[in-house]
Amino acid sequence: MAKKKLDESPDSLESMEAIVFSSGDLNYQDYSEPDDEQDNEPKTPEDKIQKLESENQILSFNLNRLEEETSLIRAMFNKANGELENLKKPALLVAEIVTILNEENASDKAVTKLPNGNKFYSYVSDELKGKLNAGDSVLMEQKSLNIIKKIELSDAFEVEKYVIVEKPKESWKEIGGLKETVEELKEVIELPLKRPKLFEKVGITPPKGVLLHGPPGTGKTLLAKAVANSTDATFIEVVGSELVQKFIGEGAKLVKEIFSLARRKAPAIIFIDEIDALAATRMETGTSGEREVSRTFMQLLAELDGFEPLGNIKVIAATNRIDILDNAIIRPGRLDRLIEVGLSDEKGRLEIFKVHTARMNLQNVKLKDIAEATENFSGAEIRAVCTEAGYFAIREKRDHIITEDFFLAIDKVFRTEVDEEEHIFG
Repeated sequence: MAKKKLDESPDSLESMEAIVFSSGDLNYQDYSEPDDEQDNEPKTPEDKIQKLESENQILSFNLNRLEEETSLIRAMFNKANGELENLKKPALLVAEIVTILNEENASDKAVTKLPNGNKFYSYVSDELKGKLNAGDSVLMEQKSLNIIKKIELSDAFEVEKYVIVEKPKESWKEIGGLKETVEELKEVIELPLKRPKLFEKVGITPPKGVLLHGPPGTGKTLLAKAVANSTDATFIEVVGSELVQKFIGEGAKLVKEIFSLARRKAPAIIFIDEIDALAATRMETGTSGEREVSRTFMQLLAELDGFEPLGNIKVIAATNRIDILDNAIIRPGRLDRLIEVGLSDEKGRLEIFKVHTARMNLQNVKLKDIAEATENFSGAEIRAVCTEAGYFAIREKRDHIITEDFFLAIDKVFRTEVDEEEHIFG
């Protein structure tokens, strides 16, 4: 019956088009203007088709944009998932190949050694067979301890962890009260680095190294930094106790690498502070730790004998316990110039006060009277006096320092030293 009605209607085609376009209008209402704008709706089929095409373009544009956002989100997810998987992977062990074993009817194997000294009989992966040699650094799986990859590690023993390699900023102007010591240090260290041909013409050999000894706080480290600054040399500073390592041979290897580093960065000055921790008098018997210290000390002696006196590397050592040093380190040909850095006299203390008070706001202060009151004070103690004088002025809410502040500071520093001595000696 419905078919008969459609056939009887002369406008059946237009009715069908109206039904199709009306359904299209229903879907279109989500993306087009509100329903109240009925006047702007297309009336002819051509207008409706054009409108549908424009809507199709908009939908295609939105679809492409969503696909791009989906791709971006998928890439971010894959990256985050990859990072998460890497974090879940167990760490690998770094080992050293000791020996490569080629056994019959078996895969290649190797004896490996971990940094803690433990050795293992490990299997070599198929990719690395025939490519490993004794001394190579490899990565091993933690559970099976099998070798899975070869890596390249620096042979420098990570020496940068133990030494300070820099150009010092201290200059001779910052040193007061050590005029004779400064002149002697210039002759021994600075002059051979700046004018080596002068020594060749005269026909003498300058000392290879210098030992600065004296009470604590007299400026031994400051002298070493100042001479490195004046010669534009690389300053390599290391403490004697840092050269003593836990395992056998590691300390000697570290000493060797420090001198190799100095050769690469020449001209250089190697400053070994508190050398008594390493170069104390050797005993016939001792513990395994003391024997290891002796091995490291012998490596240091060998390195001192191994470079030219007129070379561009100089060694400066410092200690306040010269009485316990081994004679082998201070004999001629090694640290053969011994320079004592003692306490300054009144004139020297006055120069030290001038250095430390150059930037201080003083008012009616006679540094000469203060220098007379600081007898037997070292340079470090004089600096402490200047600092404490500034604190006394701050406590009084003043922006300048007067003479009374210095005398109060002297009394405080002296009283602190007496209390420490009583505590040590009972």
